[in-house]
Amino acid sequence: MSPTVVDAVAGSSVDEVSVLRGQLAWARERIETLEVDNAGLVRDNEKLTVKNEKLTTEVEKLRARLEESRRAGKRQAAPFSRGEKKSDPKRPGRKPGEAYGRRARREAPPPERVDEVIEVGLPECCGQCGGRVAFDEMAEQHQEEFVPAHARVRRYEIALGHCTDCKRRVRGRHADQTSDALGAAGVMLGPNAHALAAWLHVGLGVPMSKTAEILHKMAGIKVTAGGLHSALHTTAGDAETTYQTLLDSLRNSRAVAADETGWRIDGVRGWLWVYVGDEVTVYDIAGGRGYEQAKQILGEDFAGVLERDGWAPYRKFVHARHQSCLAHLTRRCREMIDDSVAGQAKVPHALARILKDALAARDDGLQGEVLADAVADLQQRIDTFCQRQPTHAPNRRLVDHTAREADHLLTFLTFEGVEATNWRAEQGLRPMVVNRKHWGGNKTRAGADSQAVIASVLRTAIQHDLDPIETLATIRTTGHIPDQLADAIGPSP
Repeated sequence: MSPTVVDAVAGSSVDEVSVLRGQLAWARERIETLEVDNAGLVRDNEKLTVKNEKLTTEVEKLRARLEESRRAGKRQAAPFSRGEKKSDPKRPGRKPGEAYGRRARREAPPPERVDEVIEVGLPECCGQCGGRVAFDEMAEQHQEEFVPAHARVRRYEIALGHCTDCKRRVRGRHADQTSDALGAAGVMLGPNAHALAAWLHVGLGVPMSKTAEILHKMAGIKVTAGGLHSALHTTAGDAETTYQTLLDSLRNSRAVAADETGWRIDGVRGWLWVYVGDEVTVYDIAGGRGYEQAKQILGEDFAGVLERDGWAPYRKFVHARHQSCLAHLTRRCREMIDDSVAGQAKVPHALARILKDALAARDDGLQGEVLADAVADLQQRIDTFCQRQPTHAPNRRLVDHTAREADHLLTFLTFEGVEATNWRAEQGLRPMVVNRKHWGGNKTRAGADSQAVIASVLRTAIQHDLDPIETLATIRTTGHIPDQLADAIGPSP
């Protein structure tokens, strides 16, 4: 190879080395840049992985709760279910030893009235060995037995006449008569039968067909379910005056607990309302769940204390003082804590502590300046809580709701006789909700109105330990509120 060629090759090699060195330097810089970028991506990936795990856990919890809610809604016994059965439950019944409790029989003293005495003699011989049996003494045992009743058929021989002046027909009327009908319509049920049927159906939730069967088996009274429905409407009509008296007493109550739940009227969605006042309980079955429906019962100028949940229409009673149910808020905080991840539980925990301290102030029986200082401190803590600005959406909604109710959380500490929750209304709803499980609601608007009237009378009578059947029977014959119930309700404040 000639020198010129060698030089050319050697020169070419030098250029390539320079190029390669430049490329190598660029590659190193690029690698360093990529390593930095990769480290950042690794850190981001780790953060996203942790967040994804948290979100996955939360989603699984929510899915489990949703599935449980769906299954519970389809179970007929869902309201009475206590969830999973304990693996090692305690033995049912009384406990031995000191844990047994007070020892007593069903009726501590023997019955004062004995209708029948049956002498039980000794057997002729011992059942064990066949030996002779000698008498020692007599012992007593009492048994209360149901004796099948028989309907008493009354025939009213009614004097008919006329006025000698205006010639208008005049007839006699006995206090126990439930109707003036004569002729083909002159066979009817008495007031006690009407009251018993109403109590069985409205008070205990027995369907009308079964109520008719009970009357037949117990007393031999033959009546159809349709006949009992007609009698129920008649009883409700006679009780309308009593219902208006209950309304007047409710509107003058110092405190009223209110609540509502779903209902059906001929398959169409409606609402069952309950209002529990100082001395009365009033039901209303309405087509809506708003202020207009509540106003029809309480009156727009109601000026007592309204114990209620956070449902917005209640706030429109501007003349009333309000007590927002602490049980609802406490339950909401507990559910949010169960569903929370990491620091999300701080906000509901903070509110739950305030509510717990408010209830403790009530239970400790604080009075005077000590109570006033406690209320002022609690109100300051509530106001501080309402100034929070959480980023977690459920916590933000909780703070917003508390801010709307901030002035109505401590009323029970400053007004005597006011409850911290609306438990009285929920207790009033319970028997009607049980009835709803049996027959769903009402077939007609008239049936809903009759049910509301009779249920109000029955619940108020029970509220004062009065016999609901006797109360309805008196209303059925007189059309006015019975004296016992009127005395129990007392004059309007």
